[in-house]
Amino acid sequence: MIEWSETDLLMRDSVRTFIDREIRPHLDELETGAMTPYPILRKLFAEFGVDVMAAEAVKNMLDKERAKAASIAAGEPRPEKTRSGGMGEIGAQASMGAIILAELAGVSLGLVAAVGVSLGLGAATIMSRGTLAQKERWLPELMTLEKIAAWAITEPDAGSDAFGGMKTYVKRDGEDYLLNGQKTFITNGPDADTIVVYAKLDEGDGADKRDRKVLTFVLDAGMPGLTQGKAFKKMGMMSSPTGELFFDNVRLGKDRLLGETEEHKGGDGRESARASFAGERVGVAILSLGIINECHRLSVDYAKGRKLWGQRIGDFQLIQLKLAKMEVARINVQNMVFQALEGLQAGKLPSLSEASAVKLYSSEAATEVAMEAVQLFGGNGYMAEYRVEQLARDAKSLMIYAGSNEIQVTHIAKGLLGK
Repeated sequence: MIEWSETDLLMRDSVRTFIDREIRPHLDELETGAMTPYPILRKLFAEFGVDVMAAEAVKNMLDKERAKAASIAAGEPRPEKTRSGGMGEIGAQASMGAIILAELAGVSLGLVAAVGVSLGLGAATIMSRGTLAQKERWLPELMTLEKIAAWAITEPDAGSDAFGGMKTYVKRDGEDYLLNGQKTFITNGPDADTIVVYAKLDEGDGADKRDRKVLTFVLDAGMPGLTQGKAFKKMGMMSSPTGELFFDNVRLGKDRLLGETEEHKGGDGRESARASFAGERVGVAILSLGIINECHRLSVDYAKGRKLWGQRIGDFQLIQLKLAKMEVARINVQNMVFQALEGLQAGKLPSLSEASAVKLYSSEAATEVAMEAVQLFGGNGYMAEYRVEQLARDAKSLMIYAGSNEIQVTHIAKGLLGK
């Protein structure tokens, strides 16, 4: 894949029309938190029929799993596994999804974070690790955005050291578990209907806390002992509500333990989270591309129209250098996105170190482009009216989001050194 298809570009143009009509007029409200992102996202899903397609896809997936379970129960041979490109047959539609996310990121990164975490982390974890009953229970409403999910792993004392420093824990209590602890910086946390939570299993055996098994549970809003904190005020991504979660002896039945077993065939919760990390980091490249595209467009338009000393600033070599570097960054990040999409269409997911390399480069490129856009606009660039200041604030978050860039260096090096 070396360029967007005609279908992708038609979808891009349609999304741009939606953005101009439904999102740009509400940017100030989204940026102050006066408006939550969810009504707009549901309207987007409805306008493009995504909600109907998602409902049908979930129904078909569940029907297949029920039929498979019935045949196994009847003693029939297990069907041979076929290679799939991810969540269902997502590979063929990946480029269209990427171009939609990139367009949204260029106008309101928080909108993408809200839907991305709900579907790409919350629902995806349930889909990959849940039993048939658990998928039937939560996926139909999550995949259509009727309900919103949060994915809770980060803690106040365990950001980059997500597993080793994790203090949130569960203890067995008869057939149930009791959950205690705290999570922070949780996207959708204040408003989520469904929450996927990672916690250490405390078996009371004095084992090293860093090495204890990590289990994954699904909670619903309103459960006794669960408190969802108010949204934080942030530097960027203001349209994405982010907050804390508190757990005080939250009683969880085994039906809320993903896979309904502590010995999941795919490993403990660490493996689930690591798989999510890789997808999330590649996703950062798509978001970075959206920000770069928008900064590039705004800067070119401004360089053509702004005049100093009787000529447009685009005629000055220093401004041309800035625009040229933006174009180089745009090409590089777009090629990274294309490479990831080609792999996905072939059923190949990037390794954690490869995903970290993509995340590191693309987020730094987006931040540099956005800051150069502010500089190119001069005093106007520092004013909210010209929008590049919002893009600069949003871009900076990508250097921290999905794991700080310093940690990405460690993952890349470990991959190269075979550690």
